[in-house]
Amino acid sequence: MLDTTPPATLTPPRGTPSGAIAAPRYRNPFSVLIKHRNFRIFWFGQTGSLIGTWMQQVALGWVVLELTNSPFLVGVEAAAGSLPVLLFTLFAGVLADRRDKLVLVRITQSLLLFEATLLWWFNWTGHVTIAILIGIALFGGTANAFDIPTRQALIIELVGRDDIVDAIALNSSGFNLARIIGPSFAAIIIDRLGLAWCFAANALSYLLVLLSLFVIRLPKKIIEATTLSPTEGFLEGIRFMRKSREVSLLVSLVTVYSIFGIPYLVLMPVIARNTLHGTAGTYGLLLASVGLGAVTGAFALAMIGRRVRRGRVHAAAAFSFSALLVAFSFSRNLWLSVALLFATGCTMILNNALANGLLQTITPDHLRGRVMSAYAFVFVGMAPVGSLLSGSVASALGAPAAIGIGGGVLMLFALWVFGKRPELRRL
Repeated sequence: MLDTTPPATLTPPRGTPSGAIAAPRYRNPFSVLIKHRNFRIFWFGQTGSLIGTWMQQVALGWVVLELTNSPFLVGVEAAAGSLPVLLFTLFAGVLADRRDKLVLVRITQSLLLFEATLLWWFNWTGHVTIAILIGIALFGGTANAFDIPTRQALIIELVGRDDIVDAIALNSSGFNLARIIGPSFAAIIIDRLGLAWCFAANALSYLLVLLSLFVIRLPKKIIEATTLSPTEGFLEGIRFMRKSREVSLLVSLVTVYSIFGIPYLVLMPVIARNTLHGTAGTYGLLLASVGLGAVTGAFALAMIGRRVRRGRVHAAAAFSFSALLVAFSFSRNLWLSVALLFATGCTMILNNALANGLLQTITPDHLRGRVMSAYAFVFVGMAPVGSLLSGSVASALGAPAAIGIGGGVLMLFALWVFGKRPELRRL
């Protein structure tokens, strides 16, 4: 029988209210960077690479819209990048638990460098078509299916269990700092050099992350031999997640969040052009406002430490995020939309980082790769469902209606989870 007892480091000291988490060892949100050399190298490399990724994201959404003039095909292309995660990531978690995670991440990041190079080549030569873009998205999605759970499970090896929540919050801040900088750079490059060079910039950024990964030095880790087949290892992880009530609730919440919440980002080029009557620069501004809000939320999470019950913060963030999506769906003013997206980004990252951090802290080390693969499966792999669904609704009723309906569904599910299931509020 699998042990689902939370690690001893989660036990609050005497005098701490039941359900609360002990006072933080660090108030400075950057302390984890100062303390851990390997994580510092990893963070700077990842953040630099993600700037290129967001530049590519801006350019890709605009290229698809220009090629097809179809909100539905914008959703199809986004879904193609996530579909392989749905197919392969659960078994990728088994691989992550049985192999050197750092080596696996080096391989997957090299494959993503190749994806960015292909996008640059086809756009620069003028041979790009929607079929080619979907094919490249499937290739990149396959690399991500193995990269995401392995990279998430690697973080604890860089910082240790005590600092994992702060590291996840800071990692989220880097992701969203890139969300601010990347679209801004993309708008400049698109205006002066053309869309193709956003893909070239992303390819160059992968060289930065690969350099950082080869500089990281970890102690040799002995991975225990197992007689379980990959399928049996996969089923072992599923049994643990089903048995742990907290894990199953968190995974279900992330699933609904991925299907009905995240697609608002996929529809952002449609909102920028058709609803706000803007340009690629407007699209970049909207994404940058989401990123600025997300950075603010990530830093706030790292600073509050462990004095508050993170389950309660998660509940507040879930309700706020869904309400903000509904409000954004009614906005027809650029600057009101920017303000709403700032708040949306803040609550979005709180949902994401808290779900990730809580999952990692209540999961045993030998199962972490598989639990993180389940997290990637629902967070990224279920995105094709959300992208196709939102694209279909946007084609029939308009992008604002698709976003508002998604926010309403999220609100109802959050009311059920946090109102009827007290386990999460006690974390």
